[in-house]
Amino acid sequence: MPTIQEFAIPIIDNVEKVIVGKRHTIELLLVAMLCDGHVLLEDVPGVGKTMLARALTTSLGGQFKRVQCTPDLLPNDITGVSIFNQKTGEFNFHPGPVFVNVLLVDEINRATPRTQSALLEAMQEGQVTIDGITYSLPKPFLVMATQNPIEYEGTFPLPEAQLDRFLMRLTIGYPETVDEKVLLNRLSREHPIGSLLPITTPEELANLQRQVWDIHVDDTLQDYIVQLVNATRFHPEITLGASPRASLALYRAGQAYAAVQGRDYVIPDDIQALVIPILTHRLIPSPDAELRGRTPRRILQDVIEKVPLTLGSSPT
Repeated sequence: MPTIQEFAIPIIDNVEKVIVGKRHTIELLLVAMLCDGHVLLEDVPGVGKTMLARALTTSLGGQFKRVQCTPDLLPNDITGVSIFNQKTGEFNFHPGPVFVNVLLVDEINRATPRTQSALLEAMQEGQVTIDGITYSLPKPFLVMATQNPIEYEGTFPLPEAQLDRFLMRLTIGYPETVDEKVLLNRLSREHPIGSLLPITTPEELANLQRQVWDIHVDDTLQDYIVQLVNATRFHPEITLGASPRASLALYRAGQAYAAVQGRDYVIPDDIQALVIPILTHRLIPSPDAELRGRTPRRILQDVIEKVPLTLGSSPT
């Protein structure tokens, strides 16, 4: 079995054939998959959110489905429905699109709160319950949800309980000038997604997810994670701080991030690189902070600078 880094690099290289110049974003997305976590992609239309999900799923050899959220989308449209079979006199379950390895929930904030809540059990427990019967979802299972940060008309903002179930919130951003030119040349004849080939299998990813737990996290870094998260709970500019789920997310993602870098131990830089993508969507700034333009990202940058780190002995 390959190491996690040997597994990660070919996948990242493969996805980069489609998504140009966004290696760090692809890396973080793979970290989320290694943690069995979910990702919220918040960005403007046209930057490649759907292509990123498709390219990653193809590279993993897994199944991909997309749900386009609208106000009339029902929970059963995502989870599935039981239909009565007149011949057998029994109800037959017809699985919804959630039964897949990667589910892209496009414009999730256009779905009603009732439909949004249909994803809670799937994201947290890896299962759905229909008519009192519980059905397990495929392994691995990742939800990639998108939302447009600019357009608010006709949307339903995600509640804190829903946001907290996303391991990370990522942005793709516009490509650099040189990368956009490469993109134009690649798309001149055929879209590269059409010729993309699988690199691995979902089963191999599931095995490597278990290896992530073996990455060493020093007691000093565990204290550092707790102090970072705790600092958000008592920060004067934050109304709602990060939950214990956020502490676990930083711990687990730190292990996966270190493994992708080729190490069997976590260093402070790993944790600091993950604080913003993991914590920004879990915080609610105070009204006064918002009036002064203090975003969660800026506040977290101050937290990283102010929370002390006392290094212990380095692992060998």
